[in-house]
Amino acid sequence: MTEDQIISLISANILWVLIAIFALLIVFRGLKIVPQSEQYVIERFGKLHKVLGPGINLIVPFLDVVAHRISILERQLPSASQDAITRDNVLVKVETSVFYRILHPEKTVYRIRDVDEAIATTVTGIVRAEIGKMDLDEVQSNRDELIATIKKWVKDAVDDWGIDVTRAEILDVDLDQATREAMLQQLNAERARRAQVTEAEGRKRAIELQADAELYAAEQQAKARRIAADAEAYATGVVARAIADNGLEAAQYQVALKQVEALGTLAQGPGSQTVIVPAHAVEAFANAFSLLKGRG
Repeated sequence: MTEDQIISLISANILWVLIAIFALLIVFRGLKIVPQSEQYVIERFGKLHKVLGPGINLIVPFLDVVAHRISILERQLPSASQDAITRDNVLVKVETSVFYRILHPEKTVYRIRDVDEAIATTVTGIVRAEIGKMDLDEVQSNRDELIATIKKWVKDAVDDWGIDVTRAEILDVDLDQATREAMLQQLNAERARRAQVTEAEGRKRAIELQADAELYAAEQQAKARRIAADAEAYATGVVARAIADNGLEAAQYQVALKQVEALGTLAQGPGSQTVIVPAHAVEAFANAFSLLKGRG
């Protein structure tokens, strides 16, 4: 086939060639494949028409235009630091980070220009407002509660923008040098106070234990005296019954027995002992021995 024949064939079928090219162009412009991580915002004549989800989608060629390709992956705002004043007038620097994802691209595109800047500004205002309601100690100890509150308020604030705040974090709460030194002094004073309290409680406990020991000793002594008194009363009762049964002789026998026991105790003293007794005492001892001998 010569060159002239090829040109003649194309000239005869130019219309069909153009129609095929136009059909391919229509298919290319009307068929849209959206990735799993994105959504496409479609405009028709400059007005929002619809949002294409992941997968194969069909649009009207030349009338519908992909105006925005929006990622629906979770995003993290750059960490931001802002100054805030607590309820007890302490200046703190708070570093925050926010994670979010776009749920409704049509709202995000047509209601806000700079999403990241808008969320950052909202977070700054809410953080300052919430910290202003708390003392410094509460900011340090109730961080989880503060994070939950910030996340709730930010989530409500950005809901009209088609955004879902998935997580909000307070990365750091920084203090100036003067406040740190004051807190360190307060901490040291608190430690000293606790040490003094512990020492005082120890002394108090020792005194209580000593008093309990003395009370216990007194109770035991009283118990011993009561037992001795009971024994003495019992002995006295026995002697009384013996006197009642045997007359005066039993009493004389008991007195003689006590005299002999006393003499024996005196004689057993340490070292050499010289005992001088009156004459009537010697006679009493003789009578006691006679009674004991008679008893034997």
